[in-house]
Amino acid sequence: MSRRDMSYAAVMARKNEIMKASLGIDYDDFIQSPIAFDYDRMMRETGYTMDDMVRIQSETKVGNTPLFELRNLTEAVRKISEPGKGALILVKDEAANASGSFKARRASISAYEAFKKGYKGMIAATSGNYGAAVASQAAQRGLKCIIVQEVFDSRGVGQPEIVEKGRACEAYGAEVLKLSVGPELFYMLLRTLEETGFFNSSLYTPFGIRGIETLGAEIAAQVRARYGKAPDAVAITHAGGGNLTGTARGLLAAGCEQTRIVACSVDLSGLHMASDHDFNRKSFTTGHTGFGVPFATWPDRTDVPRNAARSLRYMDEYQLVTQGEVFYVTELLTKLEGLERGPAGNTSLTAAVTLARQMDRDQIVVVQETEYTGAGKHHNSQLSFARQNGIEVRRGDPKDNVPGKTIVIPQHLEQVWGKVQDMDKLRLSYLKNAAKTHPVAQWNENDYAFLAADLKKDVAWVKQHAPDLSN
Repeated sequence: MSRRDMSYAAVMARKNEIMKASLGIDYDDFIQSPIAFDYDRMMRETGYTMDDMVRIQSETKVGNTPLFELRNLTEAVRKISEPGKGALILVKDEAANASGSFKARRASISAYEAFKKGYKGMIAATSGNYGAAVASQAAQRGLKCIIVQEVFDSRGVGQPEIVEKGRACEAYGAEVLKLSVGPELFYMLLRTLEETGFFNSSLYTPFGIRGIETLGAEIAAQVRARYGKAPDAVAITHAGGGNLTGTARGLLAAGCEQTRIVACSVDLSGLHMASDHDFNRKSFTTGHTGFGVPFATWPDRTDVPRNAARSLRYMDEYQLVTQGEVFYVTELLTKLEGLERGPAGNTSLTAAVTLARQMDRDQIVVVQETEYTGAGKHHNSQLSFARQNGIEVRRGDPKDNVPGKTIVIPQHLEQVWGKVQDMDKLRLSYLKNAAKTHPVAQWNENDYAFLAADLKKDVAWVKQHAPDLSN
């Protein structure tokens, strides 16, 4: 019996058949052109209602997490705001989920789907909280679990946060394949899926995104029950886009059409996420522009044929903050509110501080997730690691922050301002990527309609800007 060719080129050439076997989804059923597909039908045909997902998640210690008023932080923000300004800041404490983050919602539906379809195990490629979430959910469903994780640079040095997350995966019983940074991650994922026949628990499947919808629905229900209205704004840490997409879909399903969806990423401009040199010169493994911008401007750069996480379809605003601002707000949350939570989740809390200063006092801004912290995930570990890699850490004005060179921690709350990303610039970048995939001259009306929906614009806007792309 001849052995299959397991070379890089051969495995990559088989990616579509591997994906189909490992997911039970035939993406060809939804694809309409090189850029367009029936997104709504793909999401709908997961077959799960909101009630179904709430029930499934309740079986494995996920969901119904508390919503807290951050009274002391709100008061501190009001003291530095103009008269009448300073919205009430609420936080959804997702660290209460099994595995300690909102990613448990994402993993729970995938684990249920894998169990229901008779797969013996689950596999995910991730360096983050999602690996621990998949491992935790697999354990509860009696499934095996393999996590493929980028850990090391060429010196064999791993970031404390990534090492800690690998430890958590192993604690839940998963096998962790630890790789160095580079292109082999996707290859190893495909190869492992093919060799094991396990379920592909990709971050970007419809199951993963739909699982987060319960988070948006819970926020809507809890805010309405307590304050008699929908939240005015929800701040969401943005990386690959699933967190924002799922939460926004849940809010919309609950009738919160007027709630402002605000993305927030740590600004790591100038650092390349696939660079061996830059890999350990960032102090955040997720929630930063190295993922946030590329995935917003071309979602289909993922490990599935079509990405269910499409952030520009739902995003109203995009805030950028510095590493120093997030570390400062992380300390404030601990000291003022008695909540010690991880910096990655506190990225959106940093944006909420900025938003609250600009909003009226009778308005509400919700920080939609927290994550557990400790060991390598703690901000003190991250700052020590930064110093070891030659990065200057000091107090001062965060405007002086230079990613990969300096981390400037604010001296007082007034310095936490962040900055707003140009949304139309992101949309134009998306259109350029679409034009590279499928020439503008070949776009039909269905393509234009899909692009308009994906960019939260109308067809006229897309047509107005599309001709510029053919040059």
